[in-house]
Amino acid sequence: MLTKEQLKEIKELQSVCEKEGGYELKLNEDMLETRDENSKEDFFHYEDGHLVGFLGCYGFGNKIEMTGMVHPDYRRKGIFTKMFTEAMTEVKKREISTVLLNAPSSSRSAKEFLKSIPCSFEVAEYQMKWETGELMDDPAVNIRSSTSKEDFDAEIQLEVACFGFTEQEALSFNQRMKELNSEDMFIIETEDQTAGKIRVSETNGEAWIYGFAVFPELQGKGIGRKALSKVVKMKTKKGLPVFLEVEARNAHALKLYESCGFRSYHSQDYYKYQAE
Repeated sequence: MLTKEQLKEIKELQSVCEKEGGYELKLNEDMLETRDENSKEDFFHYEDGHLVGFLGCYGFGNKIEMTGMVHPDYRRKGIFTKMFTEAMTEVKKREISTVLLNAPSSSRSAKEFLKSIPCSFEVAEYQMKWETGELMDDPAVNIRSSTSKEDFDAEIQLEVACFGFTEQEALSFNQRMKELNSEDMFIIETEDQTAGKIRVSETNGEAWIYGFAVFPELQGKGIGRKALSKVVKMKTKKGLPVFLEVEARNAHALKLYESCGFRSYHSQDYYKYQAE
């Protein structure tokens, strides 16, 4: 687990880097606050007692995403390369098939580093914020908390069907989410059957939507939009701004979110590391 002091140092360094670069870093704060004490996932570099470099690893099934930063005054000194090398040493101890390096699309320093290692562009991702729009209120679609063994089994099936997880990867990932208990986990229902799932994390006065999926055979019926509308209504009623992320190549999801009133305000690029 990261200490409160470490989390404070990370936020302060993040603020400096974002202000200098004019972008937003995706540091997955909710995951930083619920780290597994048995795994080494965070790497720090200090100069004169001050944190000037940080790199975090985030596991999703057999995939690891990495995001990091170095204070503007300490760049071009090999600090990020050192942290990345340490992180890859740890990753190689685990059964990880894919390593994705995440960088804000407009970060020149990140792009310079990426040129120095064997990697290739994988996908762009948009961060979207709900602004305004017509939200549907259909009692035929319901969302409720995930509580039972049957709900858990359905979540596993949805991870496999919609996100390309293997069953074992989905099992491990969802078990970890349940243990952390840091997010609201909802089941989407229609006509008394499970149709999908959606997770919502509340962090720093913001609501973030993750893991939104509807069974393939039930897609195209408006279920997703109605469920999403209910979540947005629920969180905006609490006074929270609502955010989500979507891959640029997922045109169907992008269109769905835009139709509900979400607008893109920032983008991240992902590069696949080609291990030597």
